[in-house]
Amino acid sequence: MSTTESGTSDLAARIHAALPQTQCTRCGYPDCRAYAQAIAEGTAAINQCPPGGAEGIARLAAITGQPAVALNPAHGVEVPLRLALIDEDWCIGCTLCIKACPVDCIVGAPKLMHTVVSEQCTGCELCLPVCPVDCISMVDVSSPRTGWAAWSTEQAAQARERYASHQQRTLRDQIESDEALAAKAQAKLDHLESDSTPADPSLLDSKRAIIDAALARAKQRRGK
Repeated sequence: MSTTESGTSDLAARIHAALPQTQCTRCGYPDCRAYAQAIAEGTAAINQCPPGGAEGIARLAAITGQPAVALNPAHGVEVPLRLALIDEDWCIGCTLCIKACPVDCIVGAPKLMHTVVSEQCTGCELCLPVCPVDCISMVDVSSPRTGWAAWSTEQAAQARERYASHQQRTLRDQIESDEALAAKAQAKLDHLESDSTPADPSLLDSKRAIIDAALARAKQRRGK
């Protein structure tokens, strides 16, 4: 790593630590870390984080040496902390909100009602658009406090840890799914001739090529 790259990496780490870790994507990036990296590289402004609000911008200005400016309204406005609440009478147990939650604060199972663990919710609102029955609402829990006045450093640290765990679990689940699919594809390949009727050589070759390509993609995703 060059000196420049090392400096950018260190700056990104400091910026990342100063963000509220809601992982809401309102900044235009997939998570807080990506936004921090973009700021460090000079490709994103420091005023794109609504959950951090004016205080958050001031913190980023102090770290980067850039002037503090108003929050860019294109990314939202600074509001009180709002937590997700599921109307359990309408919940159909689809699990889509569970998959969308970046900090795994929604518990439940398929076809069973889901519940939000309010102490862990970051108010990211990512569960709202995926709910097919609109049974999730956001409840104001901090008015009139907004931004960092409504969200503590301790809460940010906990959210950051939960997001890291979420990423690890998601990656593990993807690897397990890829391995299961690869095993099925390999079994299909191993019994291709015996399971194909009639055994047309050209058709078998075509099927074999398709399965081989699928196995190659799965192997590439596993990094092998």
